[in-house]
Amino acid sequence: MSRPPFPNSPASAPPGAPPATAPAGVRPGVAPGRPPGREPAERRTLVVGRGISVQGTVQDAERLVVEGTVESDMIHATELSISPGGTFKGGVEVEDAEVAGTIDGTLTARGNLIVRATGKLLGKARYRRLQVEDGGQIAGSIEMITEPVRPGAPAIPVVLPPAQD
Repeated sequence: MSRPPFPNSPASAPPGAPPATAPAGVRPGVAPGRPPGREPAERRTLVVGRGISVQGTVQDAERLVVEGTVESDMIHATELSISPGGTFKGGVEVEDAEVAGTIDGTLTARGNLIVRATGKLLGKARYRRLQVEDGGQIAGSIEMITEPVRPGAPAIPVVLPPAQD
């Protein structure tokens, strides 16, 4: 049989075992001592699993994890993670992106863009901070975002006057 559908669910416990409960004052799945706020598990996350192919628009996902294949014209999210073997085709605008699989299209990362050793970035990328691990591949055009960016605001090109001698 495969893995249980949800951790700590009655289906995941062995037959006859008492139900799993957290100690008083401790929330399951939340590490003690972490600052308050939205935990990664609490964010609206869409995971496209291995062997799954999705086409279309994704709305209201804070975190998109691509293990399979996603094709979309434009996705807005807070975080994009492309796992090894995962493929994203199309356009995406996020705060932070981590590419360990393949992205083919247009990516805008208003914060960090990390290309892992197994990652391939094909097409056009805009980023504020870039990190490429040894072995990571970039083919296409890349552009650093230097102007302050407000979410949802269109980028304003900077035009400099000609140099005076």
